[in-house]
Amino acid sequence: MMKESNNKFVLFSLEHQQFALSLSMVESIARSVEIIPLPNVPDVVQGIINVHGRIIPVVNIRQRFHFPQKEIDLDDHLIIGRTSKRSVAIMVDDVEDIVEIAKNKIIEQEKILPGLDHIEGAAKIENDVIIIHDLEKCLSMDEELMLNKAIDNKKNKRLGERERKGHR
Repeated sequence: MMKESNNKFVLFSLEHQQFALSLSMVESIARSVEIIPLPNVPDVVQGIINVHGRIIPVVNIRQRFHFPQKEIDLDDHLIIGRTSKRSVAIMVDDVEDIVEIAKNKIIEQEKILPGLDHIEGAAKIENDVIIIHDLEKCLSMDEELMLNKAIDNKKNKRLGERERKGHR
């Protein structure tokens, strides 16, 4: 079901296609940074980034939409958003605008193609069809659990290294 509270969306592009993400879920937008690989994470997680001391997983949205993978470019952007469970980042080609889309212009995902969990819906703006990404469902429950375990392992390993250095 579409969120009723907000009609504003961050418009972004991937592979020359336009997508949107509810502005209410967006914390910030940043230029690309180095993504640190993390072992034992779901395939859809590219790694983690450090944003002001917070560890944030980067979800590979290209993989979710079955786009070809590419090297990170300095012109790429990270959209850092907040789900009910955690902050996550997605790497996009470009962030284009903030737009308002009337509710009656949005077609819900169930009416387009049932089973696309990471899609909230679609809308037509002028001559473009905009796919509305559902950040809340970007990771499945199994992927969330696997990611939590990998992040906990990384934190525990780092704490262990600090303790060993402190006891020398």
